[in-house]
Amino acid sequence: LPAQLLQLAQDAEAELRRQRELLLQIQRFSQQQQQQRRQKPPKTTPKPPAVAVEEEEELPVIPVLVLACDRSSVRRCLDKLLRYRPSARRFPVIVSQDCGHAETARVIASYGQAVAHIRQPDLSDVPVPPEHRKFQGYYKISRHYRWALGQVFRTFRYRAAIVVEDDLEVAPDFFEYFQAVLPLLRRDPSLWCASAWNDNGKEALVDAGRAELLYRTDFFPGLGWLLLAELWDELEPKWPPAFWDDWMRQPEQRRGRSCVRPEVSRTMTFGRKGVSHGQFFDQYLKFIKLNDRFVPFTQLDLSYLTKDEYERSFLRQVYSAPEVQLEELQKEAGKDSGPVRLQYRGRDSFKALAKALGLMDDLKSGVPRAGYRGVVSFVCRGRRVFLAPPSDWTGYDPSWS
Repeated sequence: LPAQLLQLAQDAEAELRRQRELLLQIQRFSQQQQQQRRQKPPKTTPKPPAVAVEEEEELPVIPVLVLACDRSSVRRCLDKLLRYRPSARRFPVIVSQDCGHAETARVIASYGQAVAHIRQPDLSDVPVPPEHRKFQGYYKISRHYRWALGQVFRTFRYRAAIVVEDDLEVAPDFFEYFQAVLPLLRRDPSLWCASAWNDNGKEALVDAGRAELLYRTDFFPGLGWLLLAELWDELEPKWPPAFWDDWMRQPEQRRGRSCVRPEVSRTMTFGRKGVSHGQFFDQYLKFIKLNDRFVPFTQLDLSYLTKDEYERSFLRQVYSAPEVQLEELQKEAGKDSGPVRLQYRGRDSFKALAKALGLMDDLKSGVPRAGYRGVVSFVCRGRRVFLAPPSDWTGYDPSWS
């Protein structure tokens, strides 16, 4: 035992040295950037070619944190991230690896300087209640998230980050989307995240021709999401030992705030293997439509997503739509028709309608997936449908879980 403890101490010390070296590299890079900016010629000097460079330097840096473990297929995730990112400076990729899996580590190392590879140092089992022994994997994932986000916001001191897991493939406009929504998160305190994922994003349920559509949602989607350092300041002290994503969906964490999500997902998952043993994968996740059309989000006016404006326009659209019954919706083609509303009046009613329409029917703390103020927007047979509670809706009922 003393020899094992000594080895653990030596490994931890070696990892800390490596982390310090990585931090020093980042600091040196930052100092070089500042020095280059100070050495720029005066503004009277003609410099048309340098305009793009100056604009590049003014844009925020948003690291992409990739959480990896023992899937060597992380290559598929990293290949797409590196192919589509518009700038290595603005979107540094940090791969945080747990599990100590050698083959996965070799794959990550093969990218050289294109990515930063950090390793979660504590690979021990997490003490869990006896009834949770089979959930050990979820405890390790939560521990890894806490450590990795701590590295991004505490050690490297970034002000925002995009979180991606190693089994996600990204769309061509993934970076464009997050660059565009970041200012919204900074301006609107009623937003706490932006996600690349639509939980009801199966091809038959979305309007692929309207890939520019974005929504507010009360459901935390995850699966490629953006958060600010201020949110980590709030969450870190109470970070849960396990099941971190469902914890995020609890009212105590959400605190009435919403996320931005797209009509057509900007991520898709290819990871059937994992701690959830393929839960939802075969039924839903593998059918999610990944956007394939680049949308120039940074050139669009996204102010319609601010809380007051969104509620005015979205709720008017929902409750001015004619109400229909499920049978009418299922038998009509619906093409070239206006939006309609399908009303539910309770938990069982919602679940029955969602199931009949191919939507995800589970609720977390009473909130339906992709829902906003209880409303789930989707497409059925070419027609926009709002699955909605009565117009006098007063809030979510946590007992609906």
